[in-house]
Amino acid sequence: MSGNMNLTLKVWRQKDANSSGKMVTYKAENISPDMSFLEMLDVVNESLTKKGEEPIHFDHDCREGICGMCSLYINGRPHGPKRAITTCQLHMRSFHDGETIIIEPWRAAAFPVIKDLAVDRSAFDRIQQAGGYVSVNTGGVPDANVIPIPKVIADEAFNSATCIGCGACVAACKNASAMLFTSAKISQLGMLPQGQPERWSRVQAMVAQMDAEGFGSCTNTGACEAECPKEITLTNISRMNNDFFSAKLFREQAIEHDGGGAA
Repeated sequence: MSGNMNLTLKVWRQKDANSSGKMVTYKAENISPDMSFLEMLDVVNESLTKKGEEPIHFDHDCREGICGMCSLYINGRPHGPKRAITTCQLHMRSFHDGETIIIEPWRAAAFPVIKDLAVDRSAFDRIQQAGGYVSVNTGGVPDANVIPIPKVIADEAFNSATCIGCGACVAACKNASAMLFTSAKISQLGMLPQGQPERWSRVQAMVAQMDAEGFGSCTNTGACEAECPKEITLTNISRMNNDFFSAKLFREQAIEHDGGGAA
């Protein structure tokens, strides 16, 4: 594609979680196809500011596909039309001159709107805080290499750890389920030797917190995996369910006695 583009944007504007929102139409003019999607919004916001209008609020930080902050629902898909990328990695050459682009925030009761396209994803933080930790050995620090870990296990744990917590899985799911996110964080620690002491309490505590936050149930449609920018797999959900049922059936009493986990 050569030359710059003129686009029509239909953007969700909402003052806060308690206010009614609406779609507002804007023109994005003279947009380079080499711009990222967020850079395009920067150009639009600069134009709005010069006109004395309030800019569009949206989440962003590193703009390198690492932090998980960018969270836009673009033309009916989390992070837009491309697979395995975040919104900040989406470039305008993925669209066509004269195209209309619809931009919305994540839609989930557990992700209340802060303003416009920015949502509160602190529910994810609370899920991790419920059990996303390992025991601290206050003695000498052992060399990590002295603990033998099979490569297949190390690779799987690392793959789970690549989850950036953007919330695309929740946005893609018709039930607004957080099962993929929660299971990835559980697998990240539960597969390694260092994560074994809290393995059974961790899965119960994090699942309980996930439910308490108001996320929906998983119905195995696979939309979360399909839209995840880091390609986290449904295998994590199966692993979490296996650990959860095992903990509930065989280890719940010990967990309750130790003060951990979910009753």
